[in-house]
Amino acid sequence: MANKSLQTLRDAGFLPPERGTKMLRFGDLVRISFREVLRKRRRYIGVMAAIALGTAGLITIVTMGRDLKANFNNDLDLLGGATIIAAHFDPQMYDRQEWFRTRTIEAVEKIPGVKEVTRSRLRSGATTTYQDKVYGFNLVGVDKNYWSLFSFTPSVGRLFTEADITEGRKVCVLGQDLAKTIFGSPEAAIGHILSLDNNLYEVVGIIGGVRAADKTLMAFLPISTAQARIPNISEISSLYIRCNTWDDVAPVAAVLGDVIKSNQTDKGLRIQVGWEPLKQVQRMFWWVSLFIYASIAATLVLGGFGIWNIMMASVTARTREIGLKKAMGAEDSDILWQFLFEALCVTFASALLGVLLGRAGIEYMSRMIGSSPPEGLFLLCLMAGMGFAAILGVGSGLYPSIRASRMQVVDAMRYE
Repeated sequence: MANKSLQTLRDAGFLPPERGTKMLRFGDLVRISFREVLRKRRRYIGVMAAIALGTAGLITIVTMGRDLKANFNNDLDLLGGATIIAAHFDPQMYDRQEWFRTRTIEAVEKIPGVKEVTRSRLRSGATTTYQDKVYGFNLVGVDKNYWSLFSFTPSVGRLFTEADITEGRKVCVLGQDLAKTIFGSPEAAIGHILSLDNNLYEVVGIIGGVRAADKTLMAFLPISTAQARIPNISEISSLYIRCNTWDDVAPVAAVLGDVIKSNQTDKGLRIQVGWEPLKQVQRMFWWVSLFIYASIAATLVLGGFGIWNIMMASVTARTREIGLKKAMGAEDSDILWQFLFEALCVTFASALLGVLLGRAGIEYMSRMIGSSPPEGLFLLCLMAGMGFAAILGVGSGLYPSIRASRMQVVDAMRYE
């Protein structure tokens, strides 16, 4: 009512015309809002930190989600092998043992979602003689993917390199118990020479890792060396396929049989997937994800409530200022936009700080897990963060702004 009277007086020429253009008035509002936030910056530090941390966490997790999931997947895979699919030909089903052809293995490697495939050759009942004693064990010829697929690590020495396999070097890796039985300790085995079928092999490492427990009595050769020098060694009748993430396991398992059948006979083919460990891993990751996203959402919502509370207190503390501005000609919309812009200044500044922190987090995570961040997804998260800041600013500042704009001039001037 008071502003309508002011507009009537302005139209009648008793008051000066409205100052400036709309753009100039908008610029004044932004400048005054920023200045007001800077003056009272200490009261906003808490909510700005909460919103910035929530935004940074959301940007980091969403941008690096795929890589984090793959890394998390590999670490969990040490416990259950949830992403490993085994395919083998059952020797009991037919008189003739079937094996995987080279073109079949190459086709399996090209299935979308497959990270790596390993093949191995087995010689059961291999023997060696050391200091006039004869020792028996199973001998396995392995390729370059064998160690990474099963997450094996060297407990002593080293595992095979790509050069060992490519050049067919005469080196071998032993299980821990086999090394203790022959040489007394794993450390004593490194550098010794073992004789197998009239060929000498240098022991270069001892296998270790969570999955090495059932390999402690085995010896390993590069698959090229085993194929060339070990008589009666088996063909490649078993394949182990590791998927990129557990989400890829079901699609790969669904097409694996058809891919093999399209390249060779599938008589006696058996495909094994650890569905139960896979479900447990997925269930655990789902709860972890729910906890993380719920924590981020709670942080952002609490930040919004903090801004709302501060703005309500600010309106109460500046009641006389509001009354004075209205008495000098400020309209309801001027008061509303001023307080609303103050809330938006806080949320946009917080979101901008969150984006910078998120970018730093992305760079750190990229170096930790050895991957590059997807820039397109980061820009999308940046825009989503700024959009959410606008929604949060309007949501938390709208009611205090409306309340301030609807104050009566006389009541506001008399407020103590």
